[in-house]
Amino acid sequence: MKSKFMSRAIELARLAADKGEVPVGAVVVKDGKIIGEGYNMREQKKNALSHAETEAINAACNYLGDWRLDGCTMYVTLEPCPMCAGAIVNARISELVFGAYDKTMGCIDSVTSITSLPFANITVYGGIKEDECKKILTDFFEGVRK
Repeated sequence: MKSKFMSRAIELARLAADKGEVPVGAVVVKDGKIIGEGYNMREQKKNALSHAETEAINAACNYLGDWRLDGCTMYVTLEPCPMCAGAIVNARISELVFGAYDKTMGCIDSVTSITSLPFANITVYGGIKEDECKKILTDFFEGVRK
């Protein structure tokens, strides 16, 4: 099941790349159904807050009519940054599944672990479809450098 939802997040990351955005995609799932999804839109929206995770959280909150996303799982192609890790914890998402580790900004496992703090009640799985998630990012940045 994790693979199915991560595949959708990967599709969204590819969509972001097609639009010139850093290719990160995210979905929020509750009871086996996607209730929110997003991809990076910082360039399109000219907004530093428009990361894949925050876009997906916003869509999920709108769907449920609530800011509390307990019982939900987020699937994201890249380990969340500090802002997104904080948003995930504050939205009370119960489970996080991410693809590629981010040794520069990752705040789940790589640089620090916001989710290990006492107020964070979340289960984390990293490295799901990691190679595929990494390749999307590598290909994108190779294209940008050309």
